[in-house]
Amino acid sequence: MLPEDFCERMRQMLGEQEYQAFLQSYDQNRYQGLRWNPLKTTQDAFAQRSGFHLKPVPWSPYGCYYASEDTPGKHPYHDAGVYYMQEPSAMAPAAYLAAQPGERVLDLCAAPGGKSTQIAADLRGEGLLVANEIHPARAKILSENMERMGIANAVVVNGTPQQLRRQFGTFFHRIMVDAPCSGEGMFRKQEEAMEEWSPDNVRMCGERQDEILEEAYHMLLPGGRLVYSTCTFAPDENEGSISRFVGRHPDMQIEPVAKAEGMCDGNPQWYENFAAHGCEDAPEITYPVAPGIADTIRLWPHRLPGEGHFVAVLRKDGPDLSDREQRLALEAQYPYKLEKVLSYQSCKELQKFAEDNLTDDMCERLQKGAFLAFGDQWYLVPPSLPSLKGLKVLRPGLHLGTLKKNRMEPSHALALHLHPDQVKRNTDLDSRDDTVRRYLSGETFLAQGDAGWHLISVDGYSLGWGKLTGTTMKNHYPKGLRKFYQ
Repeated sequence: MLPEDFCERMRQMLGEQEYQAFLQSYDQNRYQGLRWNPLKTTQDAFAQRSGFHLKPVPWSPYGCYYASEDTPGKHPYHDAGVYYMQEPSAMAPAAYLAAQPGERVLDLCAAPGGKSTQIAADLRGEGLLVANEIHPARAKILSENMERMGIANAVVVNGTPQQLRRQFGTFFHRIMVDAPCSGEGMFRKQEEAMEEWSPDNVRMCGERQDEILEEAYHMLLPGGRLVYSTCTFAPDENEGSISRFVGRHPDMQIEPVAKAEGMCDGNPQWYENFAAHGCEDAPEITYPVAPGIADTIRLWPHRLPGEGHFVAVLRKDGPDLSDREQRLALEAQYPYKLEKVLSYQSCKELQKFAEDNLTDDMCERLQKGAFLAFGDQWYLVPPSLPSLKGLKVLRPGLHLGTLKKNRMEPSHALALHLHPDQVKRNTDLDSRDDTVRRYLSGETFLAQGDAGWHLISVDGYSLGWGKLTGTTMKNHYPKGLRKFYQ
């Protein structure tokens, strides 16, 4: 089923013996992975409560392999955002980006959200994450996944790299470019990728990657880190894209990083021998192999438990951004326009909801926050939010709720962000009990407690809202997310 031209190129790249091992990997079951969410749980608590058969992914502090008998996609913890299901090799790029709390980070090609939610976990609620997706339908999925994981400090936008460059200028401490590619590394996972493959498509992807990297370069602060990744084996899109990029921008250096067991070095000969291999009217190589190209990373399905991936870690010449004084001095050289925001004192309906339903500690946190109103929708936005005027914004922060007749009805996003100890009324359900599945199906159920809004949780993990009247818990789980169990 593999494309003939693809097989021939891989045979030449790997040599006959390793090529046969590579082919055999397609007859093996692929590895399944998930990342537990440190914004909601700890590793020990998750392992004990889930009952899944978990083994750590070596290159991700939150990553786990799960066994074939586990069904995490059907577990209520998935709806609660306790974990994100992700192919194990795809966890490597964000791990190497190594975002730090308080930084400004851009995920330029972010849907469906695996790497963005991983970056947000590293930021720990501090700083700003801009997650962008150029395709509107995929941008919506990205926004939904950010919501499910309870992330408050993320802005989800739907724009081109060129639009983002015009909007933000030189602004970000770290940038993730998980570039659209020919998808060769996903052939075992997605058969449709094989049907769309051709040598000319590989070359077209390489040209598109060059354009995306160019825009990313201009948005990265001096001293900043850029991680480039693909899920393809094609040298033109891997060693080639990086060599062309570094050739255009000598102030970008490939950083040597520690490789996990089974990871391989980038290969300089592959770019020279197989760039645009087999495509019509293949262009001549304009830029030489980048210095340090062997410090890039290749993940092979026959060498480690995961699919095919490529990762390059690059640093822009400049100050040490881990030094706070140097970082502040640099940021002062690149001023930006702030978004106009509202104070907590001006959001009367929000105040009333918070006083009636949230703990004093949570109210104090909101008092220090900044807010935006889009029509009747209220958002808590990250501090020092840059102007978003001119961008198509799906989510400018944490969606708090909707104004209805001089009151605020809380959003599902707010429920998923809150912890049970941050609300005055919480109804906790047992994941082993049928009531939680009835709730996820949209049904009412009997409950005890004070009347009003209740945060519904499962084993201590927030799941959604309910409103108790008498002994009847009215269901406020969103209709579009409801599940129907047999």
